Amino acid sequence: MRKTIHVDTAHPYDVHIGAGLLDDLAELLPEKIRNVAAGGGKAVLLTDEHVDPLYGDRTAQNLSALGFQVLRTVVPAGETAKSGDCYLRQLSFLAGNHVSRQDVIFALGGGVAGDLSGFLAATYQRGIPFVQLPTTLLAAVDSSVGGKTAINLPEGKNLAGAFYQPSAVIMDTDTLDTLEPSVFADGCAEVIKYGMIWDAALYRRLSENILPSCRSDKELQAEIIAACVDIKRQVVVQDELDKGLRNLLNFGHTIGHSIEKNSGFAISHGSAVAMGMAIVTRAAEKEGICEKGTADGLKNLLEAYGLPAEAPFTTEQLLAGMLSDKKIEGGGINLILPRKIGECFISHMDVAQAQKLLAGGRS
Repeated sequence: MRKTIHVDTAHPYDVHIGAGLLDDLAELLPEKIRNVAAGGGKAVLLTDEHVDPLYGDRTAQNLSALGFQVLRTVVPAGETAKSGDCYLRQLSFLAGNHVSRQDVIFALGGGVAGDLSGFLAATYQRGIPFVQLPTTLLAAVDSSVGGKTAINLPEGKNLAGAFYQPSAVIMDTDTLDTLEPSVFADGCAEVIKYGMIWDAALYRRLSENILPSCRSDKELQAEIIAACVDIKRQVVVQDELDKGLRNLLNFGHTIGHSIEKNSGFAISHGSAVAMGMAIVTRAAEKEGICEKGTADGLKNLLEAYGLPAEAPFTTEQLLAGMLSDKKIEGGGINLILPRKIGECFISHMDVAQAQKLLAGGRS
């Protein structure tokens, strides 16, 4: 199964999903990118030390076959690559290799490679094209689509960034075969999120088909990825710059980012988001906001996917981390609360309300 989803943002692009797509770049890349290759332009292939041995040579060869001069740069795996130091080193790499505004950055890897590449593309010479080649489930369904790019600061996650849409997203589902079970589960947290915020039918399907047990079913994977991307498309085209509706995509993330920070990023993004979703759903149910049974159902589903539902930090620690999050507005905090499976809403609350909610969600 191959699927193409058109994302009609201010700078429109296509998301291609299917098996074997890394070998079909000549067919799938937009004409303007192919023209750069035909003219002997440069392709900066940014990947990480885990992905490079798996797909770096193959992707570089395919880009070279199109006519690109390929410049390959490999960053550390994990959140350390989203540091200011790494970002500056990569800017120097671009400048030292005389990369121009007509050249292209290709992000090969997970969310970290995509976020860093996108922010480099947005800021180097005030903007050059980039293409997302996600190789993880999390990047496929979430971070590669929508144009959010960022790096971390010591004070918090994704605090320096830009909205900058890719020229294309090409998701080769074969790359999911090499993911460790924990990394695959991380992506499942984001998939479950889409069911919780938008699509009860998707949530039920995830309950009936536990994805980590169905990894050989490529058609199911492609269908689920396409469903998630289409939900994100619907949200992003209505609120590209994250002024309202797009906040729904942060379900579990404000608490999750605090969990990541408190752990020194030892807890993965997907696990942290899973904990955040579980906490906020328990809290909403205790407050009578959410349908009864939703919290237990979500907890059971997360655990079936090998994801945690309890956070190893105090309410005070979680709140402190949340107060440095970029979602703080007017001295208050935006949290996404569920009413029922498939329906969430944005709730702006002061710090005291947030603390009370957190305490209720953790007990």
